[in-house]
Amino acid sequence: MNPRNVIFLLMLSLAFVSCVDEAQHEANVKSNIAEMKVAEDTKLKAVVQNFYDQLSTTPDEGSAAKAGTYMVDGWVSTPTPPGGPALEGFVKTLNMFHGMIPDLKWEVQEMLVDGNRVIVRSQASGTPNSPEGYFYGVPTNGSKSFDVMTIDIHTVEDGKMVTSYHMEDWITATQQVAPSN
Repeated sequence: MNPRNVIFLLMLSLAFVSCVDEAQHEANVKSNIAEMKVAEDTKLKAVVQNFYDQLSTTPDEGSAAKAGTYMVDGWVSTPTPPGGPALEGFVKTLNMFHGMIPDLKWEVQEMLVDGNRVIVRSQASGTPNSPEGYFYGVPTNGSKSFDVMTIDIHTVEDGKMVTSYHMEDWITATQQVAPSN
């Protein structure tokens, strides 16, 4: 074989190997980036899951400290919860809800992550049985339960929730627990 042809074939082989190595390197980089995104999404979802776990748990004297592990003190919720703004208002709202709905459960059905936002579809359920006998103005005696969908968008920064936008279908909940005519 002509020495020129041998050199040409060697150079062609090296170029091919180099392309294969570069393509493999690019595939590895893409795979690593995808793995990092999955890990980050998992962390964000875990932060937000704490919120729903606490909504489903009877509050106690440690509720504020627990909420402080995943929520900033100045947490902004839109609309403002009945207990008021920030982490302090969240804890007051927990106490109010569990006083009115002792078996309140908030079950996450789906979580989607977009950047540092976590979008949650969940089901809120319970049996209102407040000492006052009313649930959002509807008379109740603890004999009827509600089960409604909620949609929330939470923003997480530095491992804590900083803002939440939420919609609960309280109109349907009151219809479900209203006395029959």
